[in-house]
Amino acid sequence: MNDDIPSTGGSAPRSWLERLGQAIAGEPRNREELIDELRHARENGLVDGDTLVMLEGAISVSDKQVADVMVPRAQVVWISIDASLKDVLRIVTTSGHSRFPVHGENEDEVIGLLLAKDLLRHFANGAEHFELRQILRPMTLIPESKRLNLLLKEFRVARTHMAMVVDEYGGVAGLVTIEDVLEQIVGEIDDEHDAEDKPEVHIQAHGDGLYSVQALTPIEDFNEHFRTRFESEAADTVGGLVVEALGHLPELGDSIEIGGFLFEVAKADARRVHQLRVRPGVI
Repeated sequence: MNDDIPSTGGSAPRSWLERLGQAIAGEPRNREELIDELRHARENGLVDGDTLVMLEGAISVSDKQVADVMVPRAQVVWISIDASLKDVLRIVTTSGHSRFPVHGENEDEVIGLLLAKDLLRHFANGAEHFELRQILRPMTLIPESKRLNLLLKEFRVARTHMAMVVDEYGGVAGLVTIEDVLEQIVGEIDDEHDAEDKPEVHIQAHGDGLYSVQALTPIEDFNEHFRTRFESEAADTVGGLVVEALGHLPELGDSIEIGGFLFEVAKADARRVHQLRVRPGVI
């Protein structure tokens, strides 16, 4: 007679940890299943909401390219290689930045990177003459199509925090920092390249009845602009109104009709909605 505990007809339910372990170490499974396991863990109280957001961000970061997160060329603060010491000091002190790309005849000719600390060290060492080229560091150039997970690895290995982004024709398209990449994992980080004066309310008409609306626009201001009567006990902003109506955190491209208005998510990350496309008069 076998004294072992008899087995049941069916297998015992696997724990969340067992399912997650299989998703990571077992036969290859798709990313959606792994994220689904993490969301089950959130529902079971094994991880909190912030941890889930970071895990999802870390998993999905390889899907994004540099072009999705870079600072556009027009917003980059440059220093010319021919700039005088007076001009360099003015740009450094008025911009509040600590890292500056340096260009030659035009902004497509990237010569190097100036760190404010190198400028200070130059004069702290008693240098009498200033030659900008002598204190520049090499600037990393990367294509717009580079994956963020690969860029993050390069930043870590090279111990640098900035790279210039070039387009398919070799021209400068913009700039990307390590903070831009980390934001895709942990959410918004206020860094030196973010605009300081962001309007609290922003509703912009694009013609043909289409509007761009910042997700943080108060519902009250939206109502005043469109002469509507939207209200919510759970949300104060238009973004919150959309999240409440959908019943989940929206993803890029999600849309819903509310009170005769079509709301479509135009910009979002793993943590929140940033911008909506709105079309009034939807039947």
